[in-house]
Amino acid sequence: MSNSRRLPLVAPSAFRLLPQIVAVALVAASVQILPAQPSQTVLATPTTVAWGYYWAGAKPVLTVHSGDTVVMQTLSTCGSPERLQSLGVLAADIPPYEAAIYSNVPESDRGPGGHILTGPVAIAEAEPGDILEVRIQKIQIDAPFACNSFGAGRGFLPDDFPYSRTKIIPLDRQKMTAAFSPGVTLPLRPFFGSMGLAPATTAKYNSAPPWMHAGNIDNKELVAGTTLFIPVNAEGALFEAGDGHAGQGNGEVDITALETFLTGTFQFIVHKGDPAHRLLWPRAETPTAYISMGFSENLKTATEMAVRNMITFLSEQNPDFPHLSRDDAYSLISVACDVDITQLVDTNSGVHVLCPKNIFTGPRTHPAVP
Repeated sequence: MSNSRRLPLVAPSAFRLLPQIVAVALVAASVQILPAQPSQTVLATPTTVAWGYYWAGAKPVLTVHSGDTVVMQTLSTCGSPERLQSLGVLAADIPPYEAAIYSNVPESDRGPGGHILTGPVAIAEAEPGDILEVRIQKIQIDAPFACNSFGAGRGFLPDDFPYSRTKIIPLDRQKMTAAFSPGVTLPLRPFFGSMGLAPATTAKYNSAPPWMHAGNIDNKELVAGTTLFIPVNAEGALFEAGDGHAGQGNGEVDITALETFLTGTFQFIVHKGDPAHRLLWPRAETPTAYISMGFSENLKTATEMAVRNMITFLSEQNPDFPHLSRDDAYSLISVACDVDITQLVDTNSGVHVLCPKNIFTGPRTHPAVP
């Protein structure tokens, strides 16, 4: 769909969760082309960050409309400029906006988590029960380094590594590689570890555990060109992003990835809620796959949740191809989809099921969305 026009506020049928005949009729009645709006930018400043939380009571730093695009500048989790310089990072390589945030955000406004997130951005039309589609259009790496750290009592193997260490890893942003160590070069695939909405809680929700609001999902598949669908639980949705990664392995076993500074370009599209087909947990799409997710302190429970969510998607929610029976959906996951550990270290472990799109060879039930 062209970026020269604002996308419409989309009714449930446009999200294509209802039978197709009903969907086509309602889309025709509800789609409205609105005037194009320029992208807006949220820079990372002491007044535009949420330090350690997602919260329905947070005041939006910007309010936009469905179809609008926002550029969001974010911090890393590597620590203050002083800490980075003590680790050997040149002052000139540290984004200049970081110092003011560490100096000017009051201690009383920090926590309960540690991620410094940019936002929240409110989408005016979003209400509880809706779905927010987040199109991740572009991700830019803003520093020539990343850090990787583990700490005493943290990570997946705390007894094996009962101490703290931080490693600074140079990044080549032209070649898109990281010089991990002599003879070890890593490809860069930048993504945001944390993208989410305000959950349905009255208190500030810790930024560390991913949940139905998405948040700290640490899913390395969500690079530029992919899309995240998140259930809305608060007025305006209240989107935040941060925890930039230049790359990561599934599991994120030592508790961090290639942590760095990123700027992201996001397009927000509201799909109005349908109580009969309400999305309860985040899901995602890449150009080549559908992704379901599960989060729990118990890895088995997280896995069951991710598999069940993919069964529901294939049997009730797939917008592109005819729905399968639940029996066939279960079988298809077993024979053709991958069940991957997303991360093991964020209080709630994450598991995702990745189902390739190229296995669906029959006629589409809805035209592809550019």
